[in-house]
Amino acid sequence: MSELWIPTIASVASAVSEVASHDLTRRTAVLAGRLADVVQRTGDDDPGILRAADFLREWAASVGSGPPLILVGGPGHDLPLDRLATRLELTSAEVDLVLLAGLAEEHEGVAQTLRALHPAGEPRPSVGLAAHVLAGQVDRTALHRLLQEGIAVSAGVLGLDGDGPFYERSLRVADGLWAVLHGHQRLPESLVRLPVRTAPPGLDRWAATLDAVRAVRVLRAGRPQVLHLVADDATVGLSRCMRLACDAGTDVLAARLPAYDAPLVTLLGLHAMARGAVPVLVGPFGRTGAEPPVDLPEPYVPLFVVAPAGGVRPAPGSSFVSVPSGPVDVEDRRAAWRAAVPHLPHEAPRLAARYPLDPAWTAQIAEDLRLQERLVPGAGAVPDAIRRRVAASLPPGVTLLTPHEGWDRIVLDLDQRTELEQAVNRMADQALVLDDWGVGRVARANRGVRLLFTGPPGTGKSLAAEVVATALEADLLVVDVSHVVSKWLGETAKNLAAVFDAAERSQAVLLLDEADALFASRTEIADAHDRYANLDTAYLLQRMDVFDGLVALTTNLRQNIDAAFLRRMDHVVEFGLPDRHQRLQLWEQHLPSGIRGEDVDLAHLASRYAVPGAMIRNASIAAAFLAAAQEEWVGQRHLVESVRREYAKAGKPFPGESSGGTTGDPQAIRALEQASRRRPREDTT
Repeated sequence: MSELWIPTIASVASAVSEVASHDLTRRTAVLAGRLADVVQRTGDDDPGILRAADFLREWAASVGSGPPLILVGGPGHDLPLDRLATRLELTSAEVDLVLLAGLAEEHEGVAQTLRALHPAGEPRPSVGLAAHVLAGQVDRTALHRLLQEGIAVSAGVLGLDGDGPFYERSLRVADGLWAVLHGHQRLPESLVRLPVRTAPPGLDRWAATLDAVRAVRVLRAGRPQVLHLVADDATVGLSRCMRLACDAGTDVLAARLPAYDAPLVTLLGLHAMARGAVPVLVGPFGRTGAEPPVDLPEPYVPLFVVAPAGGVRPAPGSSFVSVPSGPVDVEDRRAAWRAAVPHLPHEAPRLAARYPLDPAWTAQIAEDLRLQERLVPGAGAVPDAIRRRVAASLPPGVTLLTPHEGWDRIVLDLDQRTELEQAVNRMADQALVLDDWGVGRVARANRGVRLLFTGPPGTGKSLAAEVVATALEADLLVVDVSHVVSKWLGETAKNLAAVFDAAERSQAVLLLDEADALFASRTEIADAHDRYANLDTAYLLQRMDVFDGLVALTTNLRQNIDAAFLRRMDHVVEFGLPDRHQRLQLWEQHLPSGIRGEDVDLAHLASRYAVPGAMIRNASIAAAFLAAAQEEWVGQRHLVESVRREYAKAGKPFPGESSGGTTGDPQAIRALEQASRRRPREDTT
C-alpha cells in the first residue's frame, strides 16, 4: 500500500475527458439534425422556424464533422454515457431521450430554438417534441411507458418537469449529470464531495477478515448491494472504503449529505456510475442510537454507506452487507506508525502503545508532519501534531490542556496512590497484556482504563486526573458537563459522541468533572424524556466500554451513581477530607517557606481547621495577597483571616482562633478526622 494519501478520483487523464466530451457532442449533433428535420416539417413555411432549422443543421454539421476521437486502450463503454447505458440497460430510445434532454446545454442558439418550440416557453424539449423526434423509433404508447416506468426515469437519469398535460411537460437530465457525461468531475451543489485518498498502511489484517473479503467480492461482481461500513467517524469509514475499493480494483466517489434525502442518494449513484466508480455516502445517520435509522433506496450499483451501527436500514428486499470497521490489532497499528515515521522504525512499537490511533488518523498525523516541512520529524513531534489537529475541531464545552502536575503535587494516602499508579500502569501495558499476551482475546477484556473519583468538593479529584495525565505524558481533555447535558431529546448522546471522538483522536485523558447528571441511576420510564435519558445513559456506557483511552469520572455523591457504572469501573478512588498530617503537607506545599513570617504556625492551622485541600490552596493565595498589600511577610493573622473567608464562602460556621494558640480542641479534631475518613454506605439497591 502507498505511504502517502493522494487523490485518486481526480487522476482521470485529460485525454479521457476530451474524448468523452467530443463523443457526447457528436451524438447530440445527430439528434440536432433529426430535430431540424422535425422543425422544418412542422414549420408551415414560417421564416423564423425555417431559420431555426437551418441553424440546427449548421451547428450539427460544424460540431459533428471530422473523425471521431478514439480512447486509446479502452473499449467504447469506458465513456460516461456508455457506462451509464450499460449499467442501467438503457434502450436506444432512452439514450436518445437523454441526449435530447441535454441538447440545450450544448449551445445558446439551440436553447433559444427549444424555447421557441416549447408550449410554455422553456428552453428544454417537451415530451411532445420528443415524440416527433423519436417517431421512427417508438410510438407514442411506448414513449408514454418509457417516461412513466422506464429505467431512465425510475433511476433518476431523466426527469419530467411541469404540472401541465403530459406532452407539454419538459424533459431534463439529472442535476449535474450532463457535465459528467462530458467527462468533467464536478458534483452538483446538493452533494458535498469528500476528498478520497489511497488506503493508509496498517489495515492488512482487517482487510483479511471475512466481512472485508465478502465486501471485495461484492465490489468485483458489481452487484447492486448496500455495503454498510460501520463506523462512528467518517475518516475511519472512508479509509476502510478505500482499502476495499483498492483490493477490488475500483475507484470511489464519496459525498456527504447535509441532511438525509433519498433522491440525493440516487443522484450520487448516477454520478458514480457515469464515472465508473463506487458511490460512498456519508451523512448524519443516527450517530447515537437516539434517532431512528434512515431508509435507503434500492441501489443500482454497489453502494457504500458510512454510518454507525443501527444508523441505516436497507430497502425491503434489497441486499445488505454489514462491514465493521474493526478490529485493528496492535500489529496493524505498529505497521501504521512504521509508515508514518519510516526513519524511526524502532519507535513504532512505543508510539503504537502510547498512541493507539486508528491507522486512518495515524496517516493524517504523518501527513501533517510532512506538510509542516519537518523532513525528519522525531517521535517528540507526534504529540504536537496530534494536539494541533484535535484542537482545531473541539466541540463546545471541551478544553484541551497540557498538564504538568507530578506526583509531588498531590497529597494522597497509600491506597489512593496505589490505585492511581495501577491505573497508569494498566494504560501503559495494555498492548503487552491484551495483545501480545492474548488476555484481551481469552478473557474478553476491554481496552482502555475507566476511573471513578468520588468525594466532597475540593479534595483533589480534578488534580488527580492531571497527575495521571502527566504520568502518561498525555494531554487532558476537560469536559464542561453543562455543555453536554441538554434538555432536547437525543442531544446529550450527540454531544457525548463528539466528546469521545475528540478524546479518541487526541489519545488524551478524558475528564468528565462533576458529572453526576450523566451517571445518575436510571429511572422508570414515565414519558419520552425518561426514555431518552435512559438511552443517553446506555450510550455513555457503550462508549466507555469501547473507548481505548483513559477516562476519569468525578462525582461528589457516590450513592447516586448507577450500579451499572460502578461495575464498569476499573478503579474507584475515594477522596475524603485530609487528616491533620495531610493538611500540614498541603499548607507546606502551597505556602513557600521564604515568605512566611516568624509567627506562622502551620501545624496549628492543620490541627484547628479541618478543611479540604482546595480551601487550603485558596487561603494560602489570599493570605499572600493580603500580606503583599500591607508590605509584610505572610503572618498567622493573614492566614487565619483567609481561612475565615473560605468558611464564609462555603456557608459554614468559622471555628475561630483558639485561645491556646496552637493545639485547638483535640477531641473535636479527632471527631472531624474520623468523619472525613468514613466512607458512604454502598447503594445495594
